[in-house]
Amino acid sequence: MENQIKQRERITELVELLNKADYAYEQENREIMSNFEYDALYDELKRLEEETGYVMAQSPTIRTGYEVLSELPKERHVAPMLSLDKTKDVEALKTFLGNKEGLLSWKMDGLTNVLTYQNGELVKAVTRGNGEIGEIITNNAKVYKNIPVKIPYKGELVLRGESIITYSEFERINSEIEDVSAKYKNPRNLCSGSVRQLNNKITAERNVLFYVFALISTGEDKQFATRSEQMEWVRSLGFTCVEQRLVTAETMDETMAYFSEQVAKNDFPSDGLVLSFDDLEYSRSLGRTAKFPRDSIAFKWKDETAKTHLLEIEWSASRTGLINPVAIFEPVELEGTTVSRASIHNVSIMENLALGIGDEIEVYKANMIIPQIAVNHTKSGTAVPPCQCPVCGEATRVSVEGDVKVLYCTNPDCLAKKVKAFTLFVSRDAMNMEGLSEATLEKWINEGFLKEPADLFHLDIHKEAIVSMEGFGEKSYENLTASIEKAKTTTVERLLYSIGIPNIGVATAKLITKAFDADMEKIRHASVEELTAINGIGEVMAQAYVEYFARKENQEQLDHILAEIHLEKTESTATAVFEGKTFVITGSVTKFKNRNELKAYIEERGGKVAGSVSKNTDYLINNDNMSSSSKNKTAKELGVPIITEEEFLALNGEASGGETL
Repeated sequence: MENQIKQRERITELVELLNKADYAYEQENREIMSNFEYDALYDELKRLEEETGYVMAQSPTIRTGYEVLSELPKERHVAPMLSLDKTKDVEALKTFLGNKEGLLSWKMDGLTNVLTYQNGELVKAVTRGNGEIGEIITNNAKVYKNIPVKIPYKGELVLRGESIITYSEFERINSEIEDVSAKYKNPRNLCSGSVRQLNNKITAERNVLFYVFALISTGEDKQFATRSEQMEWVRSLGFTCVEQRLVTAETMDETMAYFSEQVAKNDFPSDGLVLSFDDLEYSRSLGRTAKFPRDSIAFKWKDETAKTHLLEIEWSASRTGLINPVAIFEPVELEGTTVSRASIHNVSIMENLALGIGDEIEVYKANMIIPQIAVNHTKSGTAVPPCQCPVCGEATRVSVEGDVKVLYCTNPDCLAKKVKAFTLFVSRDAMNMEGLSEATLEKWINEGFLKEPADLFHLDIHKEAIVSMEGFGEKSYENLTASIEKAKTTTVERLLYSIGIPNIGVATAKLITKAFDADMEKIRHASVEELTAINGIGEVMAQAYVEYFARKENQEQLDHILAEIHLEKTESTATAVFEGKTFVITGSVTKFKNRNELKAYIEERGGKVAGSVSKNTDYLINNDNMSSSSKNKTAKELGVPIITEEEFLALNGEASGGETL
């Protein structure tokens, strides 16, 4: 057993090392280890996987690229997945346990999944759904960061667990989203959306983790007397399990103290604990009620609350014009930290709490993490949404969206909107104008240099004023104008993303561009029906898109931009010559600037680029086809054609010099 654990730990270490090397080599055009070292580690990993029968989802020996589905099929669970009865009283836990021994574990705050393995391979993953019917997400589970897709146990194995996204990953993803209103509210919402993607490339990028909390069934050869034995065996197969501790009524207080001290240190979200009887035969004898199993109970933390007084409500504006309320109160100590502000989220919540300046309120940290207002003791109800935008001073309006009241700024020229809109327009995935910070854009908007995006192409009018500004000299101005000049040649999808249509991100802009064959006239006049026919675009997104282009000023601003730029039609929209083909790239390239450029070339023409060779690979591109690298070895073993760049270009009807034949 000890040797197996060491082998799995080494497998995990090797997968991480090799994936880092692959990423550095393929995405960043640099090497962090020699080919000799890479091949040695790869061979070691392959040998260990063969010896143990344990293969992780992220292993470079089995990665086959990503898949896109048209829908998530639904499936009825064999038995209903019941909720747990709940308590906030530690004494109730002691009473529940009586003289029996139990297992106390984290109640993780994510999305419950059921995994099924047959003959040592992951064959199915299903969400909890409504407890009766869930969605099949096998495609996505196969790219979770920490689950094995192959295990040594060959009998049928069914596990239940929680897919989660850590707080640190949640913060990383939110930090990359510029629009405040588009940021994810909490890790659970982010996880739910990530697990239910149709494109599992997105799931993989979110670094979803899976923690097993229950063994549902095994083959007849495996029998267990206790849950703790079950979980120990599940761990021995290489799964990550929820932390569990054996407990009795006598040891309950000290065990609860341990968990309460840990919760604030955890990087994963949890919303309480679960107590289950350890003895499986006794558990089965208890049966269940119509709503709850009788062998387990959930414990919800008694939130530590503090009374304070509301000092003000701050209104925070975003690029879309949405203005969100934030409560500012006298600082209080909660869960070991000082807090003085809490998001109220929207006008409806503010009204339901009947907030007013000076009110005595009680605040707490939801799940011991996120500051919230629990109750308003005074309920003066004097706080009202501002009639004027806190940024531009123009009129605001309250809008009802799905029974929720939200506040918007009506001024299309609001500085908050403009700064965020210009920041998006010049960003890397949009028009890619280097050297323009948000602070610089705000300064130029205030100076009157920028009123709409097209003004960025006429900064020469203000050259004298710009070069005299602090932090901007002649050289900076020249670099900036060179970057803007370069940005004049762009693609339709970049332009579509850059103009800031609500809910239209990079991926969606590409979908729309491809669906309309990069025809800008069709794109700007698309109907709701045409948009919802595109896989991945729903009614709400389509309606917002159509409303954006229905506004005359938006159409005029787009016309002004189009007058300044040249749109290149990406080849993928014209002819998908590599549709359905999967390529792997290795070694140095000579016909392209780097491997990233070659990868983009393939994807623009409908192909996919994977990180490792598998039976699903159509071509391995390597200018040294006699190389003894691991990728070449695997390609030869699987009969995958190894082609040079020249041969690759010939597939697309291009000569080695890049000219069309």
